[in-house]
Amino acid sequence: MTTRTLDTPSRHFYKARLLGAALVALWVSVADAEVVSGAQLPDGSQKVGENRYRAPRDFEGTLEYYRAVYSTSSYPRRQIVNQPGVKAVHISNPSGKNFAGLNIYEANDEVRIYIVPVEQASKPAKKPETKPSRKK
Repeated sequence: MTTRTLDTPSRHFYKARLLGAALVALWVSVADAEVVSGAQLPDGSQKVGENRYRAPRDFEGTLEYYRAVYSTSSYPRRQIVNQPGVKAVHISNPSGKNFAGLNIYEANDEVRIYIVPVEQASKPAKKPETKPSRKK
């Protein structure tokens, strides 16, 4: 009895399909995102204040979204707060272009995103020119 090649499943075919499906899912989740001051926000985020947005997902879902958008190797993260009822993570923007980082926090059963603005170098105030006084 001979086996036909069509009856034998090929592992490479299935791996390629899984990888393709994962890439399409990632692209779809990121494609409709809004960009504010150079920072990407999840689709469905609502503005609640200056540089503050309400995330449409829970805390873990929002962190998962940002793991896909900003890789942990390129955008370092650090935990800011972990108290009962409050969680917060800071994502740094090492390039410093447009925004310094993102703060993602959960409080009162609500997840918010704060876009940390880049600090503008303050220019020293010009001192009024004084003419030297002439002594008589």
